[in-house]
Amino acid sequence: MVKKLVVKQLKSVGKDSQLSATIRESAQQIWLAGLGAFAKAQQEGNKVYDALIREGEAIQKKTRKVTEDRVTEMASKATGTWDKLEQVFENRVARALNSLGVPTKDDVAQLARRVAELKAEVEKLNKAVKPATAKPARRAGPKPVLKAVRKMAPKAAA
Repeated sequence: MVKKLVVKQLKSVGKDSQLSATIRESAQQIWLAGLGAFAKAQQEGNKVYDALIREGEAIQKKTRKVTEDRVTEMASKATGTWDKLEQVFENRVARALNSLGVPTKDDVAQLARRVAELKAEVEKLNKAVKPATAKPARRAGPKPVLKAVRKMAPKAAA
């Protein structure tokens, strides 16, 4: 029995040594791969770094363009909404002023045109009347009346 145990232990030690060797060998390969990756990264690090910068700039430009487009779109929507709100406000104010009897801008403009027309007509009438009134009228006194009466009276037989 002791022999069996010793044989088992020897076999297990052999297996453990073989497993240990395999693990050591794998660890050595992993270490070497890491060193190789580090060396390669040092050699090509600048190239990768420059490539990453170019990609970052390209993404930034795309993002900026999309953002500007969205801002422009939202601004146009907001402007449209603001214009509608302003129009609603102006309509309500106009209705309120109309109900109070306040004349509109068009009403005042129409009245101003009518006043200008009437003023022109009055000036025409004044020009037409001035020449007739420019001659001084004679005062009707006794002499003209007597002459008129004499002309009308029947002539006496001479």
